[in-house]
Amino acid sequence: MTESDTLFAPATGFGRAAVSVIRVSGPGARAVLAALAGTLPPPRRLSLRTLRDPRDGTELDRALVAWFPGPETYSGEDMAELHLHGGTAVRMGVLTALARMPGCRAAGPGAFTRRAVLNGRMDLAEAEAVADLIDAETEGQRRQALRQLDGALSRQVAAWREEAIDCLAAAEAALDFADEGDVDEAGLDAALFGRVSGLRQAIATALHDGRRGERLREGFVVVLAGAPNAGKSTLLNALSRRDVAIVSDVPGTTRDAIEIRLDLGGLPVFLVDTAGLRETAEPVEAEGIRRSRARIGTADLVLALVPPHGSRPDLGAAGLPVLPVHTKIDLFAGSTNAVAPGALAVSARTGAGLDALLDAIQMAAEAGLGTGDALVTRARHRAALEACVAHLDRLLAGTGALPELAAEDLRLAVRSLGEVGGHVGVEDVLDRLFSGFCIGK
Repeated sequence: MTESDTLFAPATGFGRAAVSVIRVSGPGARAVLAALAGTLPPPRRLSLRTLRDPRDGTELDRALVAWFPGPETYSGEDMAELHLHGGTAVRMGVLTALARMPGCRAAGPGAFTRRAVLNGRMDLAEAEAVADLIDAETEGQRRQALRQLDGALSRQVAAWREEAIDCLAAAEAALDFADEGDVDEAGLDAALFGRVSGLRQAIATALHDGRRGERLREGFVVVLAGAPNAGKSTLLNALSRRDVAIVSDVPGTTRDAIEIRLDLGGLPVFLVDTAGLRETAEPVEAEGIRRSRARIGTADLVLALVPPHGSRPDLGAAGLPVLPVHTKIDLFAGSTNAVAPGALAVSARTGAGLDALLDAIQMAAEAGLGTGDALVTRARHRAALEACVAHLDRLLAGTGALPELAAEDLRLAVRSLGEVGGHVGVEDVLDRLFSGFCIGK
């Protein structure tokens, strides 16, 4: 597929519906719309037209059509939309007619957004936000995606990149144009290193956010851990309000981890039921316990379940975020177990304490994820920013090194920042260098 292709694709889901929208984008969008609708409608207005197959004039549908001349469009090029009746036959008839037109190709996944990036309508971080917004299942995920789409990360990275380019321009000028009267010979002096140090600290601060953005996209993981028959599966069913896990009095019934997804206060939370923790020689159960301990070690919160006449489970790792939960409190009469300070007590059978437990999980999720205000939301962003910090650290650690090496570290830092939004190149450095130091007069 080349940029000269005119792309088309359904913009709404398949199946029976009231309206089905087909989007057309590319250099041939005007001709395609005119061929189908007979006449071109006024720009940016929905107009009623009879759509006909250009091959033989067969009527396809009476539809609303819209014409959007570029470059002020989503993709940055000419676009058209066909708002059809939502029947399968209508949609397929129009798609078939489009496929026969010269220069028209069916769009692949993300093709329109890719055009938008190539045509400068958005950068890579904003394009990723489009995908996050479509995939958002909770209010928190929606807020975070909208903030990213609005350019929160892109603006901040652009500001950091501008500062890095300024520092690089000064360093390059000191190296290559030291004989010019209007160029500071001390281009790599303490003031410049101070600016670099401030830039490094600002980026490092943004990175030290507990990975809230990535965790909000992926979900807050809560693992239910305890001995066999501690009530893990019963509690999972009660919290999810449906039977997702098999409940049995036979110890070791749960072998594989079972996950359910909850929306708590607009935040995505995964509850994970795991195999009961105990010593066993049965190989399948032992493997389940090994996997349980692995999930416990990566959890955002562990619910340590304590049944009547039972003890708190040995989680096998220190420093885990743990919330003790006494289960089966309807059976606590005569139990030697007292509810420990800071622990919760619940009964999955009667429902006692379940609301308090959900509130506690939500509070933990809010503390761990925030409210969708994270700057870094993807591993790709974090890797690029971490690479930038590494280059700046190397520069700051080598204050007595050759100026050429310092300039190279700055170049690599600028490149790493450019990778976040897809702006990688040297033209910005050249423009800043010549405009700032009156070189070439």
